[in-house]
Amino acid sequence: MLTKDELPECPVATTFNLLNSKWKLLILRNLLHRPYRFNEIQKSIDGISKKVLTDSLRQMENDGIINRKDFGGFPRRVEYSLSELGETMRPIIKAAEIWGIEYKKILADKKDA
Repeated sequence: MLTKDELPECPVATTFNLLNSKWKLLILRNLLHRPYRFNEIQKSIDGISKKVLTDSLRQMENDGIINRKDFGGFPRRVEYSLSELGETMRPIIKAAEIWGIEYKKILADKKDA
């Protein structure tokens, strides 16, 4: 987790610094619904590589946004879920969803006009 001194002074920049890739936003989108296993996340996000997913999950875990639970055993079972801090991002993702829906409506209306 970054220290306060390592984060940008601007709170908006801080938020975007933590969600600095489309992949992290899509991972969060999934985890808002339920915990996911690694392979489930990879299959649900078209185009994400195993390396990028691994790196993104590690960064999000280090930032305190998600939890990683290792059930051990064979085959290994690891599950990712939103942390308490990650849950506070729910309104941000919901606002992005609402904005995206409205934006698509505006584009459709312009196309029909």
